[in-house]
Amino acid sequence: MECGPVLPDSLVLDIFLHLPHDDVLRAGLTCIQWLAVSRDEFLWRELFYSYYRIPRLVPRHPASVSWYREFRRLFDSIPCVEVQTLREHTDQVLHLAFSHRGHRFSSCSKDCTVKLWDTERLDGNISMVHSSSMREFNWGYTQFSQFNTDDTLLLVSGVYLGPHHSSSGEIAVISLDNYTLLSRVRNKPYDVFGCWLNETHLISGNLHWIGNMTSCSVLWLNKAFQDVESENVNVVKRLFKIQNVNASTIRTVMVAHCRRHDNPDLLLDYEAQSQARRQKGQQEQQQHQPLLFDLGTSGSEEEDEGAERGEEARLPTAHSAQPSISGLEHVIQSCKTVGRTELAIETHVAKIMGRAHTKAPESSLNEPSESGEGEDKTYLLFTTGSLTYSPHQIGIKRIKPDQMTTCGPVLGEERSSDDFFDSLDHVIDIHGHIIGMGLSPDHRYLYVNSRAWPAGCVISDPMSPPPIAEEIDLHVIDLKSLREERRSLRAHRAFTPNDECFFIFLDVSKDFVASGAEDKHGYIWDRHYNICLARLAHDDVVNSVAFSPADQELLLSASDDSTIKVWRSPRMVRLAQAPTRPPRPRSLLPSWLSRNKNSTSASSVNGKP
Repeated sequence: MECGPVLPDSLVLDIFLHLPHDDVLRAGLTCIQWLAVSRDEFLWRELFYSYYRIPRLVPRHPASVSWYREFRRLFDSIPCVEVQTLREHTDQVLHLAFSHRGHRFSSCSKDCTVKLWDTERLDGNISMVHSSSMREFNWGYTQFSQFNTDDTLLLVSGVYLGPHHSSSGEIAVISLDNYTLLSRVRNKPYDVFGCWLNETHLISGNLHWIGNMTSCSVLWLNKAFQDVESENVNVVKRLFKIQNVNASTIRTVMVAHCRRHDNPDLLLDYEAQSQARRQKGQQEQQQHQPLLFDLGTSGSEEEDEGAERGEEARLPTAHSAQPSISGLEHVIQSCKTVGRTELAIETHVAKIMGRAHTKAPESSLNEPSESGEGEDKTYLLFTTGSLTYSPHQIGIKRIKPDQMTTCGPVLGEERSSDDFFDSLDHVIDIHGHIIGMGLSPDHRYLYVNSRAWPAGCVISDPMSPPPIAEEIDLHVIDLKSLREERRSLRAHRAFTPNDECFFIFLDVSKDFVASGAEDKHGYIWDRHYNICLARLAHDDVVNSVAFSPADQELLLSASDDSTIKVWRSPRMVRLAQAPTRPPRPRSLLPSWLSRNKNSTSASSVNGKP
């Protein structure tokens, strides 16, 4: 429709700049002039920065084509609408993992089952297709699972049913063709978890104590199943043997395949980000107020800070019954019988022996190798430490092509007697307790959840690590440059102390990163703008989140409340609720006229009237 007296576009634009974005969209439906102004790029640039509270030095995402569409992407494509709650588990749900195609996902739980779910039903709902109980193998619970690259096998990691401080676990491999158990591998400590190296081989761990606070972690390469050829070739091979001091051990192994030619899915102007952070000031950084955008879908109001700090949230009952820091029973017993001086002497001697009997490290991971410049590289990533038992470092060890199979020398036959231990190729110190790690889809970036130590703290006793913050930091590490690029805003929280701190699984999609938290919420951030966009409400601790690799607008969250929640974006919910349009009936007269017109046209082309 046409308006009466027409206001100048500049005046309409100035009015729109003082309106919320939803009022601007509604005003654009008034007339043609207002519609044109309501799509002005300058207008949406201002609305974008003001609504999302992004520093103006941070540029628009390079892949974005307009400010309006970028605003709409962050508002409409976040999987923050709860569409389904899965209640088939009878105890805390600890981990979720999607298949690479996104057609299935698995869940692990304290009820000692691993369940498989179908995401491709025609009605859009998710349903369980299989459940396997691991009780018969003396497991206490299942804690982690991972699909191999061709989605034919499932790795399931669990914890043995044993003493209160038992650190033993096991890895099982299940065929997804007929759900049969193919193999079982010992895994110690259990929070090594295990992971796939390729389609047919997986990595497990073992731990040997060689002193009161000194140990040796051995990482093994295992063939996932035994076939006819296995009678003549090895099915297991030692990858690395690494010395641990000060009661630390290797945990949380994962494999990153870094490509020589990549187009990173995280496009950042780091200089602009750094300047923007400095401008925000130190006072705001100390307060760490999360940037939260309530899209009206969390279903609950933010709880009082006092309630979040309450005793019930601070000490989750089931997690307290099973401390996450494994392998401490040996050290705790030693500390009761051996003095602190003797333990310090042991650590000093262990470091001297380690330097004398550790294989020299490879050339710098940043430098090209002799075989060629910029080749594909495979890294083994894990948490470790050197100052205390709590994991505070990321260890990186390159896996060479000849180590990708169990064929060849075993049990260190190729190793000289002087090279008893393997050295780490690179170490990144996080200066805090690491409680979660996740890789970006292109394996270029490693995201790390940690709870920071106080600035300037000094660790004098390995068994008394510094107090850890309740706020969780999200670090971003570039695996190509092997440096920490930046730290995300603090939004999620945790309350358990060092010796009860448990793993919180995070996940990364092309545009977003999500994580659980102990404050009964999951969180979603935008990877480019570094802002928290949504909170996902549960009734208890959120242990794991997982994006569908086929559609990042589908997210799952698992909680101690024994449920799995399914979240979709507002855009996908609208599409699913929109009525399907019936096919338009064809009228005989227009159809006949159309055929007659086409016939006449064809005759003209052929030169006939």
